[in-house]
Amino acid sequence: MTATDVPFSDAMVQGQGGDQKVTSHAADEKQAAPPMRRRGDRHRQAILRAARELLEETPFAELSVRAISLRAGVARSGFYFYFDSKYSVLAQILAEATEELEEASQHFSARQPGESPEQFVNRMIGSVAAVYANNDPVLRACNAARQSDMEIRDILERQFQVLLRETIGVFEAEVKAGTAHPISEDLPTLVRTLAATTALMLTGDALLVGPDSDAARRVRVLEQMWLNALWGGGKAP
Repeated sequence: MTATDVPFSDAMVQGQGGDQKVTSHAADEKQAAPPMRRRGDRHRQAILRAARELLEETPFAELSVRAISLRAGVARSGFYFYFDSKYSVLAQILAEATEELEEASQHFSARQPGESPEQFVNRMIGSVAAVYANNDPVLRACNAARQSDMEIRDILERQFQVLLRETIGVFEAEVKAGTAHPISEDLPTLVRTLAATTALMLTGDALLVGPDSDAARRVRVLEQMWLNALWGGGKAP
């Protein structure tokens, strides 16, 4: 969090529609299609890259389609060919971050044979921290805007629900097998609380982080929180 559970506009360059006569001219058009698609892909990636760059400089509320288009070097009509709005660009960036997170964490796979709870937690939190660091400007911008922007809040919630379902599923299987011992029987609420705290700490939420800028310290605390909350601080049999 796949991340494609989140709906967003993602129009892709399609091939030529309609019937075509099999002529040398049609063959030339077919040969020209791959470069056109590649050029379209470049434009789409340029828009995403421009939005990422601008989020390091500008609050999302002040970000405009015009600014993204200018930075990307595409016309506004070109922007709207791929995305409905700046929100759909953000949704795509977040979807890619979610997919990156799933890949880094081995799609939130269960504990492997011989993998201790400590090793499992280190793997999961380490993967999450690395992806958050890689997408820091975007995630910080979203975190800053979520309280005042309903659309961003909805996008984040949809993404969060994808990850939450997968994470809860992993621990439900552990509890059913008797290999995890959570501190609460309300596993969905417990996991959501842990996951939300993790997300806020890794995006530098001022209330949770305070003046401390040492990310490694925060990661160590998060690891202990998950371990103690889900295994009581002990090792599963």
